Formats: sequence, structure tokens, C-alpha cells
Amino acid sequence: MTRRDIEFGAEGVTLRGWFYPSEAAGESHPTIVMAHGFSAVKEQYLDRYAEVFADAGLNALVFDNRNFGDSDGEPRQEIDPWQQIRDYRHAITYATTLGEVNDDRIGVWGSSYSGGHVLVVSAIDRRVKAVVSQGAMVDGYRNLRRLVRPDFLGGFRAQFDADRLARFNGDAPATVPVVDENPLAPSALPTADSYQWFTHSGSTIAPNWRNEVTLRSVEMFGEYVPADFVEYISPTPLLMLPAVDDVLTPTDLAIETYERARAPKRIEILPGGHFDIYTDGFAQSSALACDWFVKYLVG
Repeated sequence: MTRRDIEFGAEGVTLRGWFYPSEAAGESHPTIVMAHGFSAVKEQYLDRYAEVFADAGLNALVFDNRNFGDSDGEPRQEIDPWQQIRDYRHAITYATTLGEVNDDRIGVWGSSYSGGHVLVVSAIDRRVKAVVSQGAMVDGYRNLRRLVRPDFLGGFRAQFDADRLARFNGDAPATVPVVDENPLAPSALPTADSYQWFTHSGSTIAPNWRNEVTLRSVEMFGEYVPADFVEYISPTPLLMLPAVDDVLTPTDLAIETYERARAPKRIEILPGGHFDIYTDGFAQSSALACDWFVKYLVG
């Protein structure tokens, strides 16, 4: 599999990633634009999905979100969901400048936090002709309240307010770990499977992943509700792939969001938990996504 490093401008910030050219014959092909979820970098299994797509005759354009991995951007380790949505659109624009890309056959793929992003992107950007959203974070307001004990929420709000005042006075943004071995310790993603997946993948395949995000990233997570856009995706074909035992981005919220979407749409509920999608469930999740894109982008 041949891939090449890419970089492109995004409102003054350089984003970097990989381009996987289609293995099919011909000069231009449908292209899937891909980025990762909350704090993750492209090395955390996105190469495997891109390879499946390229083998099936699709180009794949994979990039690190701004402020993370190989991409530029400040402050480092800060996640602004709306900026990441704009960067998906910058990546689509960049893709259309490449000779290998068929401008009329663009798909977007997202997972976890970016699984929510692609719901928004496909609703507002009609260059997108097919979308796959796996393990999606669909409602940050409700999701945060599933992850954080009610008696801890007041403490979080106090930290957000103190950080806002400190930034106003010129201090650097406060940070918190993405994960912690103790689920009751302060962290952005306080589940046992989050700790296991991030620490394992970070130590084995993604050494540039950092266990840190700005506190403001958690605040913005709780303000972000991509489900509000799902009714506007149609007529773009939507495939949603929630996991049956997802405790990080709860399964019932994803199913509820899917029910609000209009046709053409399909849902497949995958076995296991949130992170099994990338590992034990990779063959199934990648095949379903690939088949969806081939159906609607290749025909």
C-alpha cells in the first residue's frame, strides 16, 4: 500500500496527514475524508481503515486535527468541535484540488467525537455525497452527564469558571488528563476502557499521542450537540455504526439520533464496547463502512 504525506492550509494553520490513492485503475476516484475523535491522532488505527478503502477503489485522505499530532495549531491539545468541523471542510476543499480526486464523489468518515462532526459536516456541506459515523458522540450535554457523577458536576463548573477568569487575566489554559487509571480521578474520559485503549495504543502505535487536553476542551464538549443537525443530512446517505455496549458515547443516544434522521439511512449495531470497533470489531466496522461508500460513491 502506497501512501504519501500531505499538508494543507486551514485558515492560517497547516494541517498534516496522509493520502492513500485508490488501488483501482483510472485517473480519478471517489475520496473519503477522515479525522479522529477526542484527542486521538491518525496513527491510532485510521491507517487500517484508509487501507481498506483504498483496496476497494477509493482514495482516503487522513489528517490530524489541529493542535494535535503532526498538525500545527495553538493552544496545543485543545479541542474546539466547531473548528474541527471547519477543518473537515478545509480538507474536502484540499481534496478537490488533487488530480486523483473525483470532486463529485466525496465521502466523510468519523469515529467517536468526529463521528459527531461528520453528522454536522454532511448536513451543511453538499459536496459530501455519503457519510459514515461510527461510535458517534451525538449529544455532548447529555453525554457529559452520563460520564460525570452528579455530585461532581458542580466542581467541574467551578473549574471552568476559574479557568475562564485565569485566561482573561492572561494565563495559559488549564489542562486535565484525557484518561486516568482511577475513573474517579479528574479526567476528560473517565471510563476504564478509555484508559486501556488510549494508554495501550499510545505506547505501541501512536507515541505522539499525549494524555492531556485543555480544560476548556471538556467545557466545549458539554456545549456541543451534533444530533441537532441529523434531520438535515438527507438526501445524503447516512450509515451509523454504534456499539451495543458503549459506555463512553452511550448507545441509546446514538439510536435515538438515528431515528430522527431521514432516508436514505441505515444503522448496524456492532458488538462490544466503544473501542472494540477499532480492534476486535475492525473487520466488521471497516467492511460496513467500505460497502456503504462503494454503494453510493462508486455505484
